[in-house]
Amino acid sequence: MTRFSHDGNLLAAPDACDMIALDPAFGTRFMLFVDTEEEFDWDAPFSRTGHGVTALAGMARGQAYFAAAGVRPVYVTDYPVIDSDAAAAMMAQWVADGAADIGAHLHPWVNPPHVEQVCLRNSYVGFLPEDVERAKLAALCDRIDERFGQRPLAYRAGRYGVGPNSARLLEQAGFRLDSSVRSRFDYSPQQGPDFHGLPIHPYWTGPSRGLVELPLSTAFTGLMRGAGESAYRAAQAMGPLGGALARGRLLSRVPLTPEGVRAEEAIAAIDALIGEGARVLNFSFHSPTLEPGHTPYVRDEAGRAAFYTWWDRVLAHLARRGVAAASLDELLRAVPTRARACQAA
Repeated sequence: MTRFSHDGNLLAAPDACDMIALDPAFGTRFMLFVDTEEEFDWDAPFSRTGHGVTALAGMARGQAYFAAAGVRPVYVTDYPVIDSDAAAAMMAQWVADGAADIGAHLHPWVNPPHVEQVCLRNSYVGFLPEDVERAKLAALCDRIDERFGQRPLAYRAGRYGVGPNSARLLEQAGFRLDSSVRSRFDYSPQQGPDFHGLPIHPYWTGPSRGLVELPLSTAFTGLMRGAGESAYRAAQAMGPLGGALARGRLLSRVPLTPEGVRAEEAIAAIDALIGEGARVLNFSFHSPTLEPGHTPYVRDEAGRAAFYTWWDRVLAHLARRGVAAASLDELLRAVPTRARACQAA
């Protein structure tokens, strides 16, 4: 008899036999997931109204840049964007051209059905009642299907907000890959999920282990990086010590994103992750960053120029390290057909 030690809850650590051994021919690759979402005031309380979908010119410029660089982004897309005729038509053309893939991204406060109170805790869809999470996921998938004629295969919860039911619901909805786990981050102080101790490598999740989890990539860098997550968490608990270690280049936590991360930090993180044996480097950013004035990361044209300079430097370093871009299809083809169940004790 074989059995798994838990039901595939995305907040639970996988067993050793849940870890995925990618096809050796895949090599070490990188992927780009774009959290494709409405523009809203990041400093204001969550609201069902007061947002826009206007950053289309910035998105088109970004897509042209990545296509020229040989990168096929996965645009995990939320309800207001997919509900915009202009945005949906633009993205449908990218898909038809084979230049991008579309996944799902769920912001519960702007995703029907609108039945829950809008508040901080409820901004994490995985913490809503199971029937509400299921209904919101169904509404989003149905709208994507209407727009593109295909169901999404990849998912990322808005605010990384998966919960105890999410993997099961994603399996039931036909998803093949989730990328909501932000390894080495803990959002419990903001009433969100705690991902500490979870792997940086892909693994099987869900009740039948039919769902691939591809965590976002985060590295520890600096002279003390070998001490890893436990040392980082201990330093953060001691207040100013964490900042002092980062300033002294002793220990920093660096996610692979151009948002708030300097290029030299990202390059050090790439090297650290390769040193840890990472086979997939998972980059991400938010789509409104592509147009100045919508996020804290690109406020003006100078900020937008810096954004593309960041990518120029990072892509050049990836090329030097022999790390090529991978599409969603290429990754899924490198995954074994099914998970192995753990042997019962």
